[in-house]
Amino acid sequence: MIGLNFSHCDAYWTYGLFHVFRRMLAAEIGMDLNQMAGFSGTIPFSDFNDQILPLLDHSDCDGSLSVEECRRVAPRLYELTAHWPEVNFKQEIRSLIGGMERAERENQPLYFC
Repeated sequence: MIGLNFSHCDAYWTYGLFHVFRRMLAAEIGMDLNQMAGFSGTIPFSDFNDQILPLLDHSDCDGSLSVEECRRVAPRLYELTAHWPEVNFKQEIRSLIGGMERAERENQPLYFC
């Protein structure tokens, strides 16, 4: 299948669903992802201050989150999505959080592949 996998976990999204997931996540912090630079808009990510930003302001097909970014993003991802219904990517979110925690424990970046 064509889509996005991560090191350290089994989380998987198609590219389209990963974009939907990140739009929903951005909305949790009052951001319209489609208005952001690098997406369809011009608003710089530096206009926002939130621990989730490394996951939002990131390529959807390559690169990595550093150990420090995993340390900050994982708990914030949990916090922002804890109230989401089960149908909203919960299994993938849990896996991704676990992957970030594992990458942090192993002192390795979490790779997007």
